[in-house]
Amino acid sequence: MATEIPDPYGRPQGGWRLHAYRVIYESDTPAGRLFDKVIVAAILLSVMVVIADSVQALHARHRLVFTSLEWGFTILFTLEYLARLATVDKPLRYARSFFGIVDLIAVLPTYLALFVPELHALIDVRILRLLRIFRIFRLTAYISEYQVMTEALVASRRKIMVFLSAVLMVALILGTLLYVVEGPEHGFKDIPTSVYWAITTITTVGFGDITPKTDFGRLIASVMMLIGWGTLAVPTGIVTAEMAVRRHSRPPVLARSCESCGTTGYGPEAKFCQQCGTALGP
Repeated sequence: MATEIPDPYGRPQGGWRLHAYRVIYESDTPAGRLFDKVIVAAILLSVMVVIADSVQALHARHRLVFTSLEWGFTILFTLEYLARLATVDKPLRYARSFFGIVDLIAVLPTYLALFVPELHALIDVRILRLLRIFRIFRLTAYISEYQVMTEALVASRRKIMVFLSAVLMVALILGTLLYVVEGPEHGFKDIPTSVYWAITTITTVGFGDITPKTDFGRLIASVMMLIGWGTLAVPTGIVTAEMAVRRHSRPPVLARSCESCGTTGYGPEAKFCQQCGTALGP
């Protein structure tokens, strides 16, 4: 039996807005899948243009090409953003959502860059141009695995916070101990500096700008290295376990829809729409 999947932005009831809605928001139709592929390709290409444009030699040689490509991507994403607002019944809810804000950030810097040179009080135009890199976050709207990972992170946040607080306490205690043992003459001039050293050591980063000189200090450093080596995998294990639980407990999502009447919720075994009798696509 088909079930209607709720939409937080408001699914239109009919007309051209419903057809456009299926293409833009639903990826279970050929047109929807093609639309998603085009947008994902445009996002990746636009980010590559931003990265290439930051190289001074390439910028000086191909400045006009980069500018033309950037405006092309900006116009494309602007039209897509406006289309998303126009095809839902609650456009303000979409505009205030995470993906709506990211979509807006993806296009604003290029338009703001037109006015920044005349407004000296604002930050440098290059910083605004680099904000275009946030377009990469728009990929999360098209890859379902991102949603699974995000849900696992949110569900594990308390366990991760408890773990991080325990690591911070260890770093604070052992860092303070190193401050007492080594002292300012060996670079441990205060407790914050010693805690900084403890954090870089327990995370196995080890910049090497501060190192213990006494035998007892090296013993403490060795203990911290072993603690860090043993705790690195804990957050990964917490999130992985949560993802495994959600993968086995999550019911299958019925997201197929009828291209003719728009009824959604058909499973993979359904061949025809129960409302209008139209054959369902793959």
